[in-house]
Amino acid sequence: MDELVAAAWPAPTVHHIDRWRLRHAGGVTKRANSVLPLGEPGDLEDAVARAEQFYTGLGLPTVFSISSQTHLDAFLDDRGYALVDPTLAMVRDLASAAAPEEVRITDGPSDAWLDLWWSVDGRHGEVRPAVAERILTGVPAGYASLDGAAVGRAVPQGEWLGVYAMAVAPDARRRGLGRRVLRALLAWGRLRGCRRAYLVVVERNAAARALYAGEGFVEKGGYHYRVRNVTSP
Repeated sequence: MDELVAAAWPAPTVHHIDRWRLRHAGGVTKRANSVLPLGEPGDLEDAVARAEQFYTGLGLPTVFSISSQTHLDAFLDDRGYALVDPTLAMVRDLASAAAPEEVRITDGPSDAWLDLWWSVDGRHGEVRPAVAERILTGVPAGYASLDGAAVGRAVPQGEWLGVYAMAVAPDARRRGLGRRVLRALLAWGRLRGCRRAYLVVVERNAAARALYAGEGFVEKGGYHYRVRNVTSP
């Protein structure tokens, strides 16, 4: 799952330390600005120090994405890193996926699509940075929109379909728009040969988790972040 998520949400810049990937995207999203540890370095303390130096040099906090790396997680905890955003991975098969009408799926996001997603999910104020579009269009994907009020993104990855960037305008919620976008993306992926779908959702987002569970997704692992503030000693 780590590899799937990393490939579907690509950071424009990646620096390597042993089997660690230090991802950098100008601070836009923790996923694209964090260390993805895919193995154990020879000298853990030195590798962490080098990662800290890398991100501090960019003026960013040092962030690690942690799934099953219990030794590293404990080391970072002892070092004062905060545990942030526990996130669940959820999966389902696509055999029964059927598309609702009126959901438009294109090969690229329009400005309106990007602006809606950013207005719901953006964390850097009202102005959408250019790097956000670079992340979202870094790999081939389908971009769904409905009534100018709901959007979503799906990434075919062999037998897997990754669902990302689900967003509904606040004044359009509780009308089933997100559900219709999700169903359209799943059907779109099935027609492209994908057999299973996955998504990741922040654990505290009870409404989204309920939506996904109602559409047949079940929990299958997850990850969290360890964050060290840029001003920490």
